[in-house]
Amino acid sequence: MIADTHLNPAAIELGSFFPQPSDAVWRALTEPDLLERWLLRPTGFAASAGTRFRFTIPNAIINEIVCEVLTAQPRERLTYSSNYPQADYPTRWIVDWTLWPQGRGTRLLLTQTGFDIADRRQKMARNAMERSWKRNLLPRLGEVIRR
Repeated sequence: MIADTHLNPAAIELGSFFPQPSDAVWRALTEPDLLERWLLRPTGFAASAGTRFRFTIPNAIINEIVCEVLTAQPRERLTYSSNYPQADYPTRWIVDWTLWPQGRGTRLLLTQTGFDIADRRQKMARNAMERSWKRNLLPRLGEVIRR
């Protein structure tokens, strides 16, 4: 896993390589049953630009993330906005997944933007989110892809 935030310190940019083809990676990013295994269960999700959907977080005070698919290019790119409308300080982030074939596998770049690092809370949220992607979510994504 490669972390590269020197171009935009407010963005989270994490690269991964998976030995599986892009079809397998794309399915893990777009099929609700697979998404639930490594991220959260989406309601109303379809990998189609303009689709509005939500993630529900079990047992959490702020338990809903409202999203919209902005870009969906099968096996190449998926971009969606994510909003936390119940938060004391509502946020809107953009999550972008870019896939490239590399040999027999797939190179995946996750970019998450929308953090205002001049705001202490936003900077803390950005850093916590980056740790969560690195330590928990991307490794779980890898497990789902390998199955």
